[in-house]
Amino acid sequence: MSTSESAADRAYAAIRAGILNGTHKPDTMLSEAALAIDIGVSRTPVRAALVRLQDEGWITVYPKRGALVRGMSDKVTADLADARLILESTAVQRAAPETRRALAARLEQDVEAQRQALAGRDLRHFIELTIAFHRSFVESGGNLVLLELNDRLADRQRFLLFSYGGTLLARCDAIIAEHEDLIERLRADDPQGFAETLRSHLSDTYGSELRRLCPDPPR
Repeated sequence: MSTSESAADRAYAAIRAGILNGTHKPDTMLSEAALAIDIGVSRTPVRAALVRLQDEGWITVYPKRGALVRGMSDKVTADLADARLILESTAVQRAAPETRRALAARLEQDVEAQRQALAGRDLRHFIELTIAFHRSFVESGGNLVLLELNDRLADRQRFLLFSYGGTLLARCDAIIAEHEDLIERLRADDPQGFAETLRSHLSDTYGSELRRLCPDPPR
């Protein structure tokens, strides 16, 4: 790999990480020059990175002005929540009863880690723990294709949660309680109850648009 390619990849990784973790917030304009200084590269690899990020749908490049970080519309947000509902509830429904019960026991430790992150007001760690928590549901079904689809959605989920910022922090106690409810449905070996609880949890987190677009959990 050439030095120029390495610089472009480094710029891409740095800018993308900034978008996903909320450093570069939606609807803010990014400056090529400022990014180059922050990352420690010339403007050429930054320009290449911005083109790549635009192709992926994260930004819109405006020549000679910079790049605008794109937000997520209500429809896209609802579609993301809908996809997660389908993936997670389907996987849990297909998991063996003993797998569901074992997962419930393991996830108790994850919820305790979420409590500790909240106590330290570490929103970044809380979000990563939340993403891993929900991934466990998809993993329980044993379908690697579904797991791959989930992982492809993870960056959108991460971007959305970070964009909520203080609003999400104010809801963290409720999120933890809802996670405990999901664990209880697993422990009770109640996949239908899990799907209904998950739908309510996603609706509360992602907003009322999900209620309109996805009125019923999959059966």
